[in-house]
Amino acid sequence: MEAAGYFEVNFNLNLNKFFMQEQNYKNHSRIVPLYHYVLLVLILALLIGSGINLVQSWNTEGLYSASLICLLAVIVFLLAWFTRGFALKAQDRAIRAEENLRYFAITGKLLDSKLRTSQVVALGFAPNNEFVDLVQRAVTENLSAKAIKEAIQNWKGDYHRV
Repeated sequence: MEAAGYFEVNFNLNLNKFFMQEQNYKNHSRIVPLYHYVLLVLILALLIGSGINLVQSWNTEGLYSASLICLLAVIVFLLAWFTRGFALKAQDRAIRAEENLRYFAITGKLLDSKLRTSQVVALGFAPNNEFVDLVQRAVTENLSAKAIKEAIQNWKGDYHRV
């Protein structure tokens, strides 16, 4: 695809594209079952179980080890929370840079700084022929990410985002 000197070339073998159905607004959210269901449930069970163990160990010899187990459970929860958050923040920054470059390649201008990150991420699903108009609408009408995604006619899937 070429637009104002912008070439879209993808040399990566993207297995997600082969195993995932064609992306659209209804199915673009990505759930990683081992993370979202298994790991988070196990961490929640660990937090609850260690909290119960701590309460039951109050005023006993096992208080020290119960408190250490509870502390470890909190650490594991925070690690899972922040590692996911940091990864999403890094992806958001990369997407903002990519979409800024795409907009610059098409128009010769940078994206409006008024656009929120969620809006820029949503604009990433728009193909080049809809992109510039949607950017203008997003700025002038202050469209939400959901409204931007719903306005896209020909969805451009993002098979790399996790």
